[in-house]
Amino acid sequence: MKAPKNKAEQAAKPVAALPPGTLPTLHLIGLAFAALLIVLYVYSPALNGPFVFDDEYLPFRDPGFLKNGVGSMSPMARPFMNYSFWWNLKLFGEDPYSFHVFNVILHWMSTGILFLALRKLLEMGGVVAWRDWLAVFGSAVFLLHPINTESVAYVAGRSEGFSLPLFLGAYTIFLYRRPGGIDWLGTFGVIVLFVCAIFSKEHTAVLPGLLFLTDICFPEGTVAQTLRRNWRLHGPIIVVGAVSLYLVYDVLRQARTAGFQMADLPWNHYFYTQWLVIWVYIRLYLLPVGQNADWDYPVSRSITDHGAILGLIGIVALLVVAFRYRRRYPLAFFGLLAFALLIAPTSSVVPIRDTLAERRLYLPFIGLLLITCEFVRRWNTTTATRAGTLATVLLALGYMTSARSAVWGDPYLLWKDATEKNPANSRAHFHLAMVHYERQECPEALKKFDDAAKVGKPDYSMLIDWGLALDCANQQDQALMKFREAQKIENSYHVHSLMGMVLAKQNKPGLALDELNEAVHLNPNYDMTFLYRGNVYLQMNQFDQAETDYNTALKLKPGDPNILQAIELLKRRRSGAR
Repeated sequence: MKAPKNKAEQAAKPVAALPPGTLPTLHLIGLAFAALLIVLYVYSPALNGPFVFDDEYLPFRDPGFLKNGVGSMSPMARPFMNYSFWWNLKLFGEDPYSFHVFNVILHWMSTGILFLALRKLLEMGGVVAWRDWLAVFGSAVFLLHPINTESVAYVAGRSEGFSLPLFLGAYTIFLYRRPGGIDWLGTFGVIVLFVCAIFSKEHTAVLPGLLFLTDICFPEGTVAQTLRRNWRLHGPIIVVGAVSLYLVYDVLRQARTAGFQMADLPWNHYFYTQWLVIWVYIRLYLLPVGQNADWDYPVSRSITDHGAILGLIGIVALLVVAFRYRRRYPLAFFGLLAFALLIAPTSSVVPIRDTLAERRLYLPFIGLLLITCEFVRRWNTTTATRAGTLATVLLALGYMTSARSAVWGDPYLLWKDATEKNPANSRAHFHLAMVHYERQECPEALKKFDDAAKVGKPDYSMLIDWGLALDCANQQDQALMKFREAQKIENSYHVHSLMGMVLAKQNKPGLALDELNEAVHLNPNYDMTFLYRGNVYLQMNQFDQAETDYNTALKLKPGDPNILQAIELLKRRRSGAR
């Protein structure tokens, strides 16, 4: 029997050397905290910005959201993302600052998980030396790239920001599985995170495809052997993926701005358009200039419209070249396929009203990063030149992101920028008009409403807000005309309520009451109608009726300062009448 080795012999046993450039855990922790400080600084211009664009239509803007909670919403209304809004509101109130900070922290978390995924994928792609530093560079590009400002500085970008760490978390568990195949605990973790991601944003339903693609491109042995080793995950996740696709289909059937029910945007027209849009995304990744909050990208109605067919030819050629050189550049090949897979939910055959939105690159970004890492690792130059160049790239990206976040932090700059980059965008002119209106710059608002009407037919919402701006400018007759145009499009309680409000200002209480009574008939739960009607009764010195309507308004919207002010005025008028 062989005698056991003593401590001296054990200590003398050589330890396997780590690959060059391997970062100790403490260094990684230090880099993570540095990244947090950097990203908070870079996005600081947007942190104090107000809610903009679609932020006002998010569920938490509903006065009853905090009381009713997420449980009262549809299960497919992205409940996990909305829970994050609920906690924002519960802990910090309606101040946009906490919402912006939370978005930045989510972005930072995604960056950390992305680093882990990149490090493992680089190893699987044959990168040994300086693998950690290459993963740091790739994740830093993601952290600082200006194309991600829409997902981070825009509160409505929370759907991307909240779903991505869940998606990447599930994928990273899969990547770090044991060599013999993923175990049941790993399978459970992947599926739980996948389900959470799906209920945060539907486009994460492509995760099963990414798992299979990873096994096919980086097999342990043959592809068949690798798939068999991971049977514990692949079987259940196919079932979960199929259910998730059905749920996504159900959401699309009910959606108004996405899906196959939009008669003016059929699937094939959207598909032709995406052949060009994908190249815009790639260009924005490589050269992030000319960004726009509202692209209003033109729809290609045929394969030749706007040169759409050239975009398709370019995509096919790129895939053919990548396949041809897949063995020489395995990371780039996998990155291109991953990018195509991850961009497919928003850039294929499912129509979405906005044909191009920068936040849609947030999920597929990892694919483009892998292509970048492939070429950086093969760049034959000195270490000093490589380090200096990559550091310069990161500094430039950080500067551009800070500048872009400043635009997102100021609604006027945001919509001024959008109208300058696309003067034919009616919606951008409309939003710029609303910025002026909210600042009580009513003459300027009217000019922008005119600009919007010149390049697009006004819809119901624009006519309503145009009428409010005219009322703000003391042009009540023109305001009534816009409200009546809106009524022809939609005979709503809101438009009747506003017409009643304007008629009261024109000292026409009888006509005002007719409109306000009709508004109550159409919707007896709108607080402003009762406030306006109370004002008319007060104008007519009918104090009891005014008190009844004010109390009803206050019951519908407790604590509203305008209603409380009206009640105080009623008390003073009553006292004076006595």
